[in-house]
Amino acid sequence: MHAHVHMGLTKVISLSNEAYAELKRRKGQGESFSDVVLKMVKGKRSDSIQQYAGRWTGGDADEVLARLTKERHEAESRELNR
Repeated sequence: MHAHVHMGLTKVISLSNEAYAELKRRKGQGESFSDVVLKMVKGKRSDSIQQYAGRWTGGDADEVLARLTKERHEAESRELNR
């Protein structure tokens, strides 16, 4: 387990050795681990869902769509019944 302490508000998190090694590899000189994590997270958030359009490789798209539609309907029903 690795812990990173930074002056100010600090949270202790547990990372696998593999995750720690990857963060350490990406960490530049003068960067904190928090800087690296924020850069990674913000990069993911800025991705558009459009980039995944047309990438479904499974042959079960109709089955997946039917299941999603059913689950959405059930979730809406639960909201109305409260």
